[in-house]
Amino acid sequence: MSDLIDPRFEDVLQPPDITAVQLADDGTFPNHPELPLVVYRAAFAPERCSAASIEQVVRAHRWGGAWRNGIYSYHHYHSTAHEVLGVARGSVRVQLGGPEGETVDVRAGDVLIVPAGVAHKNLGASGDFLVVGAYPAGQDWDMNTGTPGERPQADRNIEQVSLPAMDPIYGAGGPLAMHWPL
Repeated sequence: MSDLIDPRFEDVLQPPDITAVQLADDGTFPNHPELPLVVYRAAFAPERCSAASIEQVVRAHRWGGAWRNGIYSYHHYHSTAHEVLGVARGSVRVQLGGPEGETVDVRAGDVLIVPAGVAHKNLGASGDFLVVGAYPAGQDWDMNTGTPGERPQADRNIEQVSLPAMDPIYGAGGPLAMHWPL
């Protein structure tokens, strides 16, 4: 996989350990009916990982609307956009898929690629935690929290969200294509 690293970013990227998790609709949180959440562990070399390097990489791979902050401490999802979350500093425990979903611990250098509809919640973070988020070109996010009345419109929105042009971290031919039909 090291041959997939764009030479422009070989000083900050490294081959990740990849996990894909398919999360089921729990009746409140739709999650995504087809696309799994994908975790890239140690995608960015921890000693060279920064918010600026994550922003530069995702921008080069046509993911935009980048922001820097944390992850909300309540279950939420976006029905109109996929999202990439790159951990720039610190660590966080994230619950994915709603209250009965999976829990993952991620730290600086790790990346979560969250399909539209997948709920995520910060269960606790280190004091220095910082994440960079972004969305595929042309996608604007909305905010849903599992309240009555969001569905079935959220389900219709999720069905309409197009696949990204490429992997947000590794670009065209990146490992996301092993899990999403890019």
